[in-house]
Amino acid sequence: MNYFSTRDKSLKFSFKDIFLRGLAPGGGLFLPSEIKKFDKDELNGLSKLGYKELATEIIFNFCKEEVSKNELKLLIEKSYRTFKDEEVVNLKKFGDINLLELYKGPTLAFKDIAMQIIGNLYEHLEVAKEKEVNIVVATSGDTGSAAVSALNGRKNINLFVLHPHNKISSVQRKIMTTIGSSNIYNIAVKGSFDDCQKIVKELFNDDDFRSKINMSGVNSINWARIVCQIVYYFYSFFKLKKENISFSVPTGNFGDIYAGYIAKKMGLPITKLIVATNENDILQRVINTGEYKPDKVKPSISPSMDIQIASNFERLLFYVLGEDDQKVRLLMNDLSKKGSFRLNQSEMENIKRDFEAVKINDEDTKLIIKNINNEFKFIIDPHTATGFGAAKKVKGLENVVVLGTAHPFKFKDTIKKAIGKDLEAPSYLKIDMNKKEKFDIIENSNLQVKNYILRKVK
Repeated sequence: MNYFSTRDKSLKFSFKDIFLRGLAPGGGLFLPSEIKKFDKDELNGLSKLGYKELATEIIFNFCKEEVSKNELKLLIEKSYRTFKDEEVVNLKKFGDINLLELYKGPTLAFKDIAMQIIGNLYEHLEVAKEKEVNIVVATSGDTGSAAVSALNGRKNINLFVLHPHNKISSVQRKIMTTIGSSNIYNIAVKGSFDDCQKIVKELFNDDDFRSKINMSGVNSINWARIVCQIVYYFYSFFKLKKENISFSVPTGNFGDIYAGYIAKKMGLPITKLIVATNENDILQRVINTGEYKPDKVKPSISPSMDIQIASNFERLLFYVLGEDDQKVRLLMNDLSKKGSFRLNQSEMENIKRDFEAVKINDEDTKLIIKNINNEFKFIIDPHTATGFGAAKKVKGLENVVVLGTAHPFKFKDTIKKAIGKDLEAPSYLKIDMNKKEKFDIIENSNLQVKNYILRKVK
């Protein structure tokens, strides 16, 4: 299988190539040349597997040239040893809504599910065997800590994590800044997540710099992240044993819900994918109006979704535009130069066949947390709450699964305001939150970040 760019279908890269690069040449995102579609008999066979076996079968389709199935099986087993549950994820029912708990990993967020595999893939693919690899990643709160956990102490690998200074929760930051070995560098950028993401993309597009430091990335623009997240959509369907299934997904960068879109392309009979946003509602606006126009980022109580440039939306655009790479390139150029682009009616209808989109504000988010706790004696985090809220607002759907994206302890201050209760850290969090934090504060500047990295690398 080859991989090409959303902006250039003529490119041909291997899985190992795209795993290391993250971002395609010219700023596009990588996509596979083929997507395996399971028939009913194959789906029936997959339904009998446990989570790890299912992950092996699905992920293998995207990396079979570089990793044998047995090697992948062992790698996945190794990756999930630190998770609380043997089955990695857990499905619960609350009234007419199902909750898929995805936060039983070492840093209490769904990002662990992909990142632990990615950390072991770096080792297995031997990308740092002969030359040091420097991974640069932007985080809106959870990707960074998951990356630190997965890559901490790895030989010949340095990790540089950019997070928006004072714009993530204190627990998110502490998990990220207290567990690092000497190969981990936390950078607090005086700006928003979008600013951090912009800097990372600029560094990737600087061929001289990228080559000089042997740069790699683990943001959700890395296709390997998407691949690992496809698995739990299949798992939910098999556990629920219902034909009409929909998913409500809290999302900012469009990566987690895009994995659901690929799951549908692979034959999973998903009725609708519900995009749940907070006040930073660019995805809700583009899906419902056709206009993609980033606004100023508004700080919220669901900070991991405080994003106005949803990078993975470009991957959906490629298919919505009839796999026309040149049209994708034109629209992304319009975004860069004019600050926006607009989809026509036909293109909007293509999106709405698969997607619904709903905005949930902060006050409603707190009320949802309170109501779930009162009715079911169960606490959800503010991001998951937007998923519940969006699921309730979309009518006519059966068997909706809300993706539970983070443990509520990561947002304990917000939880206390919502339900008046202090939360204790879960027993499976093995991180000393009282340890001294390690991070450097830097201006919102491509050049300053670049110089910082150059000073740290060998």
